[in-house]
Amino acid sequence: MDELLNLQRKVLHYQEILQNTLKYRAMWENSTKRLIKDTLQGLIDKVQLPATLEERNEINNLCAIVVNLGIMNSGLGEPVGGGLMRDLIKQNGSLVYQQLFNGKVLVLINYPFIEKYGQPQPPKTIAIYRPEELKAPYFERHLETFMQELINWEDYDDDLPEPNQRIGFKMNFEQQNQPQ
Repeated sequence: MDELLNLQRKVLHYQEILQNTLKYRAMWENSTKRLIKDTLQGLIDKVQLPATLEERNEINNLCAIVVNLGIMNSGLGEPVGGGLMRDLIKQNGSLVYQQLFNGKVLVLINYPFIEKYGQPQPPKTIAIYRPEELKAPYFERHLETFMQELINWEDYDDDLPEPNQRIGFKMNFEQQNQPQ
């Protein structure tokens, strides 16, 4: 039986994880969803963030609470002929609290995007939490991270060097010319 001890532990751990999934899904419905909505709405109201809070329930146990900054005219236009222009629409970005298949909560940022203007950036994952790990101070930090990412996106320019631009020739050259 000793040779099966490791396998038995894995089976027990697997069963515990399956039970956690059921527990986390129940927590989403009974408390987590309300905590997320109430905390985010309170923060949105306090800082006067022009956002709406949306609940998405298209698939059971894969629900989401979304801080959505909406859509708007991007200010860019596409000529369609006959002197007419078609406005390009801008998605302003969102902060998403997504219930995962296992009941945990994924927090991610969807970046702004202008239709027909490049490809949208992939979402940025902030963290994944067990429901009991979500505490009120985290929501403020998530919103701050979200706002900083939006500021960076909106204020994009190439004046600031990327952190990885310090590698390669220039870095080697700077090291060689350092006084010794």
